[in-house]
Amino acid sequence: MAARFKEKYVSEIRPAIAKELGIENAMAIPRLEKIVINMGLGEATQNVKIIDPLVADLAAISGQKPVTTKAKKSIAAFKVREGMPIGAMVTLRGDKMYEFLDRLITVALPRVRDFRGVSSKSFDGRGNYTLGLRDQLIFAEIDYAKVDKMKGMNVTIVTTAVDDNGARALLKHFGMPFRAGA
Repeated sequence: MAARFKEKYVSEIRPAIAKELGIENAMAIPRLEKIVINMGLGEATQNVKIIDPLVADLAAISGQKPVTTKAKKSIAAFKVREGMPIGAMVTLRGDKMYEFLDRLITVALPRVRDFRGVSSKSFDGRGNYTLGLRDQLIFAEIDYAKVDKMKGMNVTIVTTAVDDNGARALLKHFGMPFRAGA
């Protein structure tokens, strides 16, 4: 079974974006390339065991095994040594990417308290969008009783768009709830 958002992209979104942006070449139409979910954990410098529940949460959210990120340099002021685990990340592509975006937009974001929409200023100028989430409990896959620590994460949506306008149009068609007037 193909992802619902992938079918929506092929049947509805691609023709709509081509018309909206005036693109005639089918290969130039912006599309999703990958979604990277990253959780940094500064407290792991004192206690390395904190990383295990973090990795389990990230695996539950993404449906894929995360990679632990390690410090590249030693920084004495932060008590970090080179090679210490300081976070976890997952790169989603293909159907898993579309399924995650579907869950993020339709289930997770509406569960954010006092949610008024995501900022439309979080584009990087090259067609990529980064979204910061304050806690992992907005995802239905996380068991509220098992969470001992609230952890935020960054979700970076990488598109093939050459500029922010193409990426903004793509995400808007997917239903990304951008804040009005922002």
